[in-house]
Amino acid sequence: MIVSSLASDSHTWNLVFLQLLIEELGHDVVNLGACVPDELLLSETLRRRPLMVVISSINGHGYQDGMRVIGRLRGHPELRDVPVVIGGKLGVLGEASRRYVDDLLKAGFDAVFDDGADNIALFRTFAASLSGRTGCESG
Repeated sequence: MIVSSLASDSHTWNLVFLQLLIEELGHDVVNLGACVPDELLLSETLRRRPLMVVISSINGHGYQDGMRVIGRLRGHPELRDVPVVIGGKLGVLGEASRRYVDDLLKAGFDAVFDDGADNIALFRTFAASLSGRTGCESG
């Protein structure tokens, strides 16, 4: 699986947490780190063909950056079936940022996990459901 932030997000603790959580579920993880340019995320996803792409946002620009990134990923036919999820702070409106969830799903994300308390459990369930699939990760 690929774990990544967005180009505008310099936070790393969330990425380390997600990497450890996903590894605990038995998956290999490539952590692209913070401030990941769209082109790097796209090229690594094309190259590795992961079981899933996990995008985390802490700075509150998850909706804005996520809409741009999912369009780029889904624009490649070979990535249309790769599950892509986003989570964290989708906006700067607090709980009102939940209004972005439907737009992100319509744009092509397979799941959206806002920064609500129960979303770690929901993410675990979603990631565990992929265990029967096979990724083609290399290197």
